[in-house]
Amino acid sequence: MRIKTILAMLAIGTLAFAQNDPTIMTINGVPVSRSEFEYSYNKNNSEGVIDKKTVDEYVDLFINYKLKVAAAIDAKLDTMTSFKKEFAQYRDQQVRPSFITDTDVEKEAKNIYDQTQHYVDSLGGLINPSHILVKVSQKASEEEQRVAREKADSIYNAIVGGADFGELARKCSDDKGSAVNGGELSWIQPGQTVQEFEKAAYALNKGEMSRPVLSPFGYHIIKMNDRKMFVPYDTVKADIITFIDRRGIRERIIDQKIDEIVAASNNTVTKEQLLEQKAEELSANDSDLANLIREYHDGLLLYEISNREVWDKGAKDEAGLANFFKKNKKKYTWDSPRFKGIAYHVKDQADVKAVKNSVKGLSFDKWAEKLRTTFNGDSVIRIRVEKGIFKVGDNKLVDREVFKKKDVEVTPTKDYPIDAVYGKVLKAPKEYSDVRGQVTADYQDKLEKEWVEQLRKRYTFTVNKDVLATVNKH
Repeated sequence: MRIKTILAMLAIGTLAFAQNDPTIMTINGVPVSRSEFEYSYNKNNSEGVIDKKTVDEYVDLFINYKLKVAAAIDAKLDTMTSFKKEFAQYRDQQVRPSFITDTDVEKEAKNIYDQTQHYVDSLGGLINPSHILVKVSQKASEEEQRVAREKADSIYNAIVGGADFGELARKCSDDKGSAVNGGELSWIQPGQTVQEFEKAAYALNKGEMSRPVLSPFGYHIIKMNDRKMFVPYDTVKADIITFIDRRGIRERIIDQKIDEIVAASNNTVTKEQLLEQKAEELSANDSDLANLIREYHDGLLLYEISNREVWDKGAKDEAGLANFFKKNKKKYTWDSPRFKGIAYHVKDQADVKAVKNSVKGLSFDKWAEKLRTTFNGDSVIRIRVEKGIFKVGDNKLVDREVFKKKDVEVTPTKDYPIDAVYGKVLKAPKEYSDVRGQVTADYQDKLEKEWVEQLRKRYTFTVNKDVLATVNKH
């Protein structure tokens, strides 16, 4: 009954909302509201966007986007466990905060305060001491400890004899942070400092001073400036709420509230169902949230289907890339020659020729592995190699040896004094791997265009021109 009531309320809210949010287009039989289109358009054409589109120009881009999502749904990508899990995590991030109120947080903050107040006050409240530290290393010798103890006793006796505590703290204390303030420390509560210091400090009344006390840091002469019970709630409320946020306590409260609702339903509703219902309820009354959740839902599907149809497919299609390069070879040029090969450094002169012989006749993409297994396969590194397609300025050794730049100084490679190069100079790319990045991007663009053409033939779509004319004008 409870679920039916919620669904009925959602239906009423959605109906009322739809009257003010007409359908702007229909993609594969699925209506798209004006608010969804506006949300996408405004987000992608905000201030700072370089290539801004008019509403009419954006329509085709949006249709293509929705067609891809339709293809992803037809491919049942939305049924994949990985998709469901990732989408639910994002959706839940948006709706979980609705389960908690300011009253809930205030209640938790007060509870933390009450526990802290009881703990602090039961152990003596807050103290505001000053100290003079004579530092002693935990690894100090007996002689070093004796010298430090005598120094601490001397300072103590001087204060007892009338010397000013603050002045001696400034001159003698090894705690430079507090020394500039005459040795004064901030307010301290139980458990906040080392046990030896705390025990001696809490034994002092206001105005009293301790004899030198040994702690892991050295000898302390402690003076009690003031004592008080724990501070009022209002003075630390903001800090406690910050603590709640930083420690994830707010999320714990939300989990507790969700568990209580599930338990109250006698477990007829699962956590997952409850979160889904809450997302539907909030979305029905908040178009921005609805569009945000939908954007993430569709974006996940778009990424996966695009990766399958364009990005990953294009990057791994070696035959397709080679064929595309062959057909468009004239498009790929360089403004200056390139050296396709290696610049290398060896210890032994014999390895100069050995390196060349090892890769001679192999395709360029297999050179690195061949050199690694032949020369650097064990614990002994025989050669250092830089492999690539170099233009002038990319590598000093290549500049000097290949491009004959006489004014280039090559820094010697430590332990590898002999320099050499091997490869060939190309005036233009000979195979697609010479300009793989550019060819891959162009090939993916081709796949993208072909895919969109197929989708536009496969699915039906219509645009309501009258509603389109009202975008951002209603």
